[in-house]
Amino acid sequence: MKNKKPAANKPNNSTQKYLNIASIQDDVVILNDASVRAVILVSSVNFDLKSEEEQRAMIGGYVSFLNTLDYPLQVVVQSRPLNIDDYLDQLKKSEKEQTNELLRMQIADYRQFIAELLTLEKIMSKKFFVVVPYSESGNKKKNFATRLSSVFATARVIKLSRKRFSEAATELEKRSNFIMSGLASLGLNSQRLNTQALIELYYNSYNPDLFQKQPLEDINKLRVETDV
Repeated sequence: MKNKKPAANKPNNSTQKYLNIASIQDDVVILNDASVRAVILVSSVNFDLKSEEEQRAMIGGYVSFLNTLDYPLQVVVQSRPLNIDDYLDQLKKSEKEQTNELLRMQIADYRQFIAELLTLEKIMSKKFFVVVPYSESGNKKKNFATRLSSVFATARVIKLSRKRFSEAATELEKRSNFIMSGLASLGLNSQRLNTQALIELYYNSYNPDLFQKQPLEDINKLRVETDV
């Protein structure tokens, strides 16, 4: 009788096991505690360039906006080294195609200046996000038993119950629209991230080094105007 080879040890643990995210679908982030999140990309404002009166008005408007909320918000600032490789490639292409010798030299000098500047100074790009939460356990309209059971629910339950997920997604949509409206009153443009953009955002957040080498679809395709 031949001895059977021992089965190869398969890793039981995966990276996802240690993440708080169960899945991303229908523009919604589902966490392991059965709560859901929406993420809104928000433009920035150069506050220092505002007059003192404008600054006070903006602070007052922001305080008033926060006072209208009965749930918490998370504001996330993501900083990454500025990557302008595509821009430098365009300059290099323009340099080669330029027939005017003087303009060609000027483009070459400018391209070299930009490249050296990025080498000497670590220039960072910033993106601003607002994370909008919703959880049945925090919904005052639900009775106590329902809210208590949802605390112990898992994301798998939401996947099996399309009705529960649909209700949570609808409430999250209402909150997101309300928040984007409030941000607009402050002069801030915003856009809710769709499923693809959410996947890229979290991929970038958990794999910043790998993202530079193997990026997903460019999140910069989702643009909001920035006040400079």
